[in-house]
Amino acid sequence: MPRHFLRDDDLTPAEQKEVLELAMAFRDDRHVRQPLTGPRAVAILTDKPTLRTQVSFTTGVAELGGYPLLVDGNLAQVGVRESIADTTRVLDRQVAAIVWRTYGQERIEEMASFSAVPVVNALTDAFHPCQVLADLLTVAQHRGGVGALPGQVLAYVGDAANNMANSYLLGGVTAGLHVRIAGPEGYLPSPDVVARAQEVAAQTGGSVVVTTDPVSAVAGADAVATDTWVSMGDEDEAAERTRTFAAYQLDGALLGHAKDDAIVLHCLPAYRGKEITADVIDGPRSVVFDEAENRLHAQKALLTWLLEQR
Repeated sequence: MPRHFLRDDDLTPAEQKEVLELAMAFRDDRHVRQPLTGPRAVAILTDKPTLRTQVSFTTGVAELGGYPLLVDGNLAQVGVRESIADTTRVLDRQVAAIVWRTYGQERIEEMASFSAVPVVNALTDAFHPCQVLADLLTVAQHRGGVGALPGQVLAYVGDAANNMANSYLLGGVTAGLHVRIAGPEGYLPSPDVVARAQEVAAQTGGSVVVTTDPVSAVAGADAVATDTWVSMGDEDEAAERTRTFAAYQLDGALLGHAKDDAIVLHCLPAYRGKEITADVIDGPRSVVFDEAENRLHAQKALLTWLLEQR
């Protein structure tokens, strides 16, 4: 049976460390491994708008020696024009892996249940695990390497009910991080994700804090992250969300509560003057473009690792 990567805790702590160490190797030499030489194809399906996902996966598959087969979800209409099961059965006979950027988590889980090849979650409404692999790689890059991740403090402020907050919780504690999530009442992570993160943290030495106080979340943090206040599908709530999240803006004052050498993360796209100020995202502590580049290295490592498990 193939291994899939549908949510952050699909990798054990030891497996996640293997992937991150391989990602570091790809940072040093982008062609250190080429498991898709042939070329073998990887299907990349996108139902949602995309820049970093499309660029990093297509470039990554090519650098792994493969062929990136882009499938426009608006044309394919997976689950509408054709069932997820039938789509999967068509694809898995012709490609080495399937990458899908879609909506409900249940969609990608259904695909994985039928697939004979690895399925990778490139984003769903519930999780963004490839992004958090890249973020962990970025923390490792700037704060002492993969072996230094356990014990680091990562704070996330803003919409704490979105896919990034969920993935920071699960992926962060898998790496042994102390993860602090801050958001307003009504925009906090679901209890089942928090409970699962606490379960993993008990094994790795990490910890979980969920709070409505952004200052306490950021205090003494090694890395501070935020994300857009208006995720895809929430555009009708933009004005209300801007008012609700105003106290969670990542500005110089809030960042001042973190360690003096703390790094700033944002998965992009960013809206300067809203969830983050221009002086912070464009300032010397921002590593957001390293983070964007690290999608490439982390995903190449992940695909390589998944293919080797078969």
